[in-house]
Amino acid sequence: MATSNLPRLMSVIANCLLPQDCLLCQGSSRDALLCDPCLHAIPRLPTHCPQCALPNHDGAICGACLRHPPHFDTSLVACRYEFPLDRLMQAYKYGNVLALAALFSALLADVIGDSPNVDMIIPLPLAPKRLRERGFNQSQEIARKLSARTGIQVDVGAVARVRETAAQAELPIGGRARNVRNAFSASAAVM
Repeated sequence: MATSNLPRLMSVIANCLLPQDCLLCQGSSRDALLCDPCLHAIPRLPTHCPQCALPNHDGAICGACLRHPPHFDTSLVACRYEFPLDRLMQAYKYGNVLALAALFSALLADVIGDSPNVDMIIPLPLAPKRLRERGFNQSQEIARKLSARTGIQVDVGAVARVRETAAQAELPIGGRARNVRNAFSASAAVM
């Protein structure tokens, strides 16, 4: 047997001896994190504004983006943040289920496709205290996996956190944008 087949054989043996249970329903998911029904239950984004990604009826740029154009060209969003994606994201961020980075990067890669609009992947840095608590930067882990899938370059130094902020999860939706305003600084290379 060739040694190049050894990792694949080990994976097959491990899947037979230690089958994976779906993270959501606990049913059999073979070697995947989610079973097919739970994977298909992840809510995809409906028709939306191509600039801010908020849902609308025709997929055109929304009135808010026309009145006050944002400082970016487009938003690529894979899913709506509701059940079961919210449970998966919480397990990833707070339960240290780092394997979910692969799932999230796959969902994003499907949305990006062959889009020529994506120049670079820039993960947001965590505050030092939050990084110590969590032990990893969730956006950086997803960015690394997404880069491996798409070939798009990751630049972890393109954005720096310049001030601590309250945890977004502890704030009402309306206060989250104010919370992160002026919390980051971009390098000249991305401006």
